[in-house]
Amino acid sequence: MEQEHWPHPPVTAHRRAATEEESRRANGPDWDRYADEYQATHGDFLGDVGFVWGPEGLTEADAGVLGPLAGKDVLEVGSGAGQCSRWIRSVGGRAYGLDLSHRQLQHSLRIDDATGIAVPSVRGTATQLPFATASFDVVFCAFGALQFVADIDRAVQEAARVLRPGGRFAFSITHPTRWMFPDDPTEDGLMASQSYWDRTPYVEVDDVTGRPAYVEHHRTLGDWVSILAGAGFRITALLEPEWPDDHERLWGGWSSVRGRLTPGTAIFGADLD
Repeated sequence: MEQEHWPHPPVTAHRRAATEEESRRANGPDWDRYADEYQATHGDFLGDVGFVWGPEGLTEADAGVLGPLAGKDVLEVGSGAGQCSRWIRSVGGRAYGLDLSHRQLQHSLRIDDATGIAVPSVRGTATQLPFATASFDVVFCAFGALQFVADIDRAVQEAARVLRPGGRFAFSITHPTRWMFPDDPTEDGLMASQSYWDRTPYVEVDDVTGRPAYVEHHRTLGDWVSILAGAGFRITALLEPEWPDDHERLWGGWSSVRGRLTPGTAIFGADLD
């Protein structure tokens, strides 16, 4: 039977507090609904065996945030269909995936079969990684789980727990300054509409059930520095990719109109002391 994962049910947007449990219960099913549309729309851009850090198209091959990967044990948190982990396996790393969405993991299995590069993956959450302490050399998240997690301190501490001493943690997120602007790729999205320091989560509530259907959390750049330092990490990189001149892709609120004026993505790299 054909499954209908999109469009989203009718929702009303709010700014209000949201717990970790609410966030998880909302965002897992939301990604299950959206997975087919996401892979159909962005799959070619991401590549079945490709590592793209964000909508600007910066690849890990060019950025080198993770460092040498051959022979390394690597965990991708919020792995989706496993494109990034599959690329890591293609260059000699032992990458594993974790995602909250069952449907995204089904797409990962589909691409495993199509490419012949399998990414062992599990369904789970960033705040409770189902892996032993000191299991990995690298943990990363490419525009995946972290923006959807309420208990971010615990998620970063979990990354530290499963890393070996000296291991690397890296992630990309929507650039925190984007929180000030409407999610609009046109000129209308260039007018600041709320405070950068307002950390109240964005919550879409299902009009029928009254339950959260999507939750996103905001932290400032300073917050991320404090969170990483508090978990024992030393920041080694902070990249803000520029929008390429010849890049005309439209991706939600990302576009050349906005991307040539203001950063859309922040990429952190940090080593465990």
